[in-house]
Amino acid sequence: MIVSDTFSVTREDAQAIDDCWNRIGIHGDKSCPLLIEHIHCRNCAVYSAAATRLLDRYALQQEDRVQVSGTAEIEVKTRSLLMFRLGEEWLGLVTRSLVEVAPQQAIHSLPHQRSRALLGVANVRGALVACLSLVELLGLDSVSSVACGARVMPRMLIIAAHGGPVVVPVDEVDGIHAIDEHILEAASRSGTQASAKYTRGVLQFKGRSLRWLDEEQLLSAVTRSLS
Repeated sequence: MIVSDTFSVTREDAQAIDDCWNRIGIHGDKSCPLLIEHIHCRNCAVYSAAATRLLDRYALQQEDRVQVSGTAEIEVKTRSLLMFRLGEEWLGLVTRSLVEVAPQQAIHSLPHQRSRALLGVANVRGALVACLSLVELLGLDSVSSVACGARVMPRMLIIAAHGGPVVVPVDEVDGIHAIDEHILEAASRSGTQASAKYTRGVLQFKGRSLRWLDEEQLLSAVTRSLS
């Protein structure tokens, strides 16, 4: 998960989350044995899980908040989206469908798989979870392109499907961002998404063309792929 190196927790959050990065990690005494493997706490699964929960919480807290510009008060409603990349394409999924962003895990294929999208199963903290290909479900080009010299870490998204959690591998995660509802409404009305599967709209974000995925259609497709 890509977050600021200096993100910290409030007193209430600290009661639920062990901010080990501030005690034994990169911002602490650096005694954590996992630092040898991960180099930096932001590459660790513990940090990633905490970051996902906190950033989502902070983004949701901003909904319905009054934004002040000069002397005028403007009410701005936002929706939090996880931004990630598959091949050449950037996509956004609402965070209420997200359980966790996890490090890449080995995928174990299954004999006699009936669905082309079903890659197999992955071990998530001791439990076997179905692993699906969003590239196959969305009909995307599976070739991944990364700028020379860029350090990109593939991740696995654990999403809450109708029948239980499923894992989907992605090429890169940008983070969770709060998007103005008016921008999303404009994107959904634009009609640009007509030829794209399970897509509510297309918007510009950070100089990229971003597909905003329709969570209900996508989760229904995930369920069908598992049946």
